Amino acid sequence: MFDFNLLENMLFVWLVLLIVFIVIELVTMGLTTIWFAGGALLAAAAAAMHAPLVIQVALFLIVSILLLFFTRPIAVRYFNKDRIKTNVESMVGRQAIVISEIDNLEGIGQVTVGGQEWTARSMDESQKIAVGTVVLVRAISGVKLIVEPRQM
Repeated sequence: MFDFNLLENMLFVWLVLLIVFIVIELVTMGLTTIWFAGGALLAAAAAAMHAPLVIQVALFLIVSILLLFFTRPIAVRYFNKDRIKTNVESMVGRQAIVISEIDNLEGIGQVTVGGQEWTARSMDESQKIAVGTVVLVRAISGVKLIVEPRQM
């Protein structure tokens, strides 16, 4: 009969956890569990050397947390550098043409960016921007583009 003593088979447990974390990471591709896979790998190595369970668990937690806090920001920056911005995110920094006078006091104004019309407001509350002016999109507030005239 199969006798499974958890404390004696911790190497098996850590290897199963390692595989589970890697499979979850492969399915999600969201950098969510790879850090715990690293911790499970070190805990498995400790189990292979017959370290006490407390040491194995401590290694798992410490390594996972260290990997999470110190390597995740670098990995996120590296893996997200080719991420395509959404339509709204891509507006900031682009040029637009005013198609309806922008007057924050009256709450009016429209621009066109890449063939799309957007409601727009001036960064300078007191500044009106005339039709035909080329402006730069500086921010987005809700569904409105916040713009300022382009400096020549």
